[in-house]
Amino acid sequence: MNLAIRDIRYHRGRFILTSIGLGLLLGVVMSMGGIYRGLFADALATLNATGADLWVVQQDTNGPFAENSRIPEDIKYRIAAVPGVAKASPLSFQTIQIDRLGKPFRFFLIGYDLHGFGGPPAIIAGRNIRQKHYEMVVAKGMKMQLGETIRLGLHDYTVVGITGKMVSSSGDPAAYVSLADAQEIQFKKDNNLIRNERARIEAKLAGIETLSPVQAKFLQQNISAITESTHTVNTVVARLEPGANLQEVQERIGRWNHFRAISDEGQKTILTKGMIEKARKQLGLFRLILLVISAVIISLIIYTSTLDKIKVIATLKLIGSQNRVIIGMILQQSLLMGVIAYGIGYALISLTYEKFPRRIVLEAFDLQVLFVIVVAICAISSFVGIRKALQVEPAEALGG
Repeated sequence: MNLAIRDIRYHRGRFILTSIGLGLLLGVVMSMGGIYRGLFADALATLNATGADLWVVQQDTNGPFAENSRIPEDIKYRIAAVPGVAKASPLSFQTIQIDRLGKPFRFFLIGYDLHGFGGPPAIIAGRNIRQKHYEMVVAKGMKMQLGETIRLGLHDYTVVGITGKMVSSSGDPAAYVSLADAQEIQFKKDNNLIRNERARIEAKLAGIETLSPVQAKFLQQNISAITESTHTVNTVVARLEPGANLQEVQERIGRWNHFRAISDEGQKTILTKGMIEKARKQLGLFRLILLVISAVIISLIIYTSTLDKIKVIATLKLIGSQNRVIIGMILQQSLLMGVIAYGIGYALISLTYEKFPRRIVLEAFDLQVLFVIVVAICAISSFVGIRKALQVEPAEALGG
């Protein structure tokens, strides 16, 4: 006869409710671990999908994800000419929030050269972008249908393809357009602003007495062409030739072209260590707090359960039962409670993690480590009840 199982049957309701409560707590702990892993997955989604060896950005910046970076589009030709570079392609990034169906609609817009790389990693419905203007591919997280249109800037864009779960480092779903469209959306000034700037330039040039009207007109046209140009990108990504020395290519780009070339690993470090470091610490603290709460709850439950069994324990001692029998009963109850609670928590998170607004990544290693921690907590928490049980005198069985 197993005393632990028999006692659980006798106090079935309390044991089940306690296990469910602990299971909910452990489910939250699992979800926080999944959110932590999901933060990494989201932060690196665009980086991994691009498959670049180098990210060339504005000098003295950590762009394009950590801070603002703007460089001329034609830099791609200079980067492509660097020894060791196999291919270079410009990219544009921007976060857009508009109103759609009466609600705020936020997403991450990526503009890429249709003849380069850095576009959608895989098309799961529809097709890729074929025209230079007014077509877009959206992530399935945007919940848009093929053929649906959306207005960005001055034009309407039609969804021609749907890609997988592509998101920005902040978790916003991603959409792809051609580089020319992305530049127009991001850098194109509205007509009123263009007219006002032209008027200001004309007024300033007219105030220069040494300029003739012809010279002033010529300068105005050239200055306007430069200030109104949209041929700007946030980064130029590059893939190296097999056997190329990464460090030498980086130094050459920095020395002769005066841009910063960040390696793929360097970009990952910027994203994971800088942008989500505080979130990592916060989630880790919450997980620790919940585990401590779980340990306290298990200790209280085992202790109160032991108090309810004082006479039973005293009777067992009176008839000659050894301490190891009593210790085994309490320890088995505690471990069984933890294992059942873990199973409830795992079942709960497995059924619901896909419905979370942020990505949840459940890794087997994390779950295994958590299981070991739960078992350890249950074993340690049972010591409170065991200590109380060992203090019970056999004579208490004969008391009133």
